[in-house]
Amino acid sequence: MKLPRKTKRYCPSCDEHTEQKIDLVSTGHKRGTLKWGSLTRAKMRGSFPGTGNKGRYSKRAVKSRKMKTKTTTRKVLIYTCQKCKKSTHARSRRVSKIVFE
Repeated sequence: MKLPRKTKRYCPSCDEHTEQKIDLVSTGHKRGTLKWGSLTRAKMRGSFPGTGNKGRYSKRAVKSRKMKTKTTTRKVLIYTCQKCKKSTHARSRRVSKIVFE
């Protein structure tokens, strides 16, 4: 999807239409394997030794071909007003890629 870098849009804090810069909200980061509450850390700690049912630690792996995956991700746009420098989020849209012109 092609989008311009700047657009004219309504700014609620200025209460008028102003020039606004468009950006993508960053996706963040994934948790590490040794974070608190992770399965890897619990296994290293030896918190479920012995035989028998291990509860949430004994679930079998699901085959990858059975798992449904989506082909696109939701991209969230953030609009920054050039006059007051305040930002607003737009509704997320499901697209594969956003290219700024």
